[in-house]
Amino acid sequence: MTSRVFLVLFLFVLASHPVTAQKPITAQKQSEHALDASLLELGSPSKLTNPNANATEFKIVSYNIRWRSGEDLRKLIELFRTDPEIGGATVLGLQEVDRNKKRTGNTNTVKQIAEALGMHYAWAAPPTTKATAEEETGVAILSVYPLREVQRIVLPHPGPGKRRRVALGASIKVGAHQLRFYSVHSETRISVEKKVEQMKAAVADLANFPPGTPAIILGDFNTWDGGVGDMTRKMFKTAGFHTPFNDDATFCRRILLIDLKLRLDWVWLRDLEVKGFGVDRKIDYSDHWPLWVTLKFKPPL
Repeated sequence: MTSRVFLVLFLFVLASHPVTAQKPITAQKQSEHALDASLLELGSPSKLTNPNANATEFKIVSYNIRWRSGEDLRKLIELFRTDPEIGGATVLGLQEVDRNKKRTGNTNTVKQIAEALGMHYAWAAPPTTKATAEEETGVAILSVYPLREVQRIVLPHPGPGKRRRVALGASIKVGAHQLRFYSVHSETRISVEKKVEQMKAAVADLANFPPGTPAIILGDFNTWDGGVGDMTRKMFKTAGFHTPFNDDATFCRRILLIDLKLRLDWVWLRDLEVKGFGVDRKIDYSDHWPLWVTLKFKPPL
């Protein structure tokens, strides 16, 4: 090939694939990235609870704590220790967990719970709508076993005022068994179809792990709209999940002397056997009630 032909070919390729200048990252963008990274926190207490290395059964709890703090939080922590239903859980999945917010005295709520219970923890919050605003309330996972492969998942579809919501995923080795666990807090004021797409975000993350990995997806899905319950069941069952709960109310708020009871919270399970479950309605520190499930790993085929 002559040098002239080579030059023509080179110019043709260059014209077909023009090189565009990389836009510089502005100071504002750098600040936004740094803020986003700060909205995931991992930690362990000064003294850990000694887990059962041979565990085959374990208890999980899902609870939207509605940003409890102070004396309410201390009483709730004691219930996480001793209550017959939610006490002694191996893994907690919590929603509406504050960290740097004035309403809860800028307390790091999940760290306080983890320190008191001797549990590893992960906490995540969605991006704030303004750089100067307080961070949004977050979701948390606490476990007596270490948390690995922790993933903060910003859910699709913003709500009012461009507000976002998140889910949090973590891999946990319970005894000799591997488990993938998600705590989810879905948006309230979006369409039913968009709510289902938010739930799918955790299922999509689970696809990054080996097929057949036992999994739990739980939390406050805000399924108060007509028809969204049926769509939720269909989506999770299609993805291979089951739940022990039917139409049990998990939320109660008094409006004009009427108790409005709704099913907002869910626990979905894959490749796990249910040994016991319930909604602990005597615990009233939130407008939600905590859900608990005792589980057993299925024997290998």
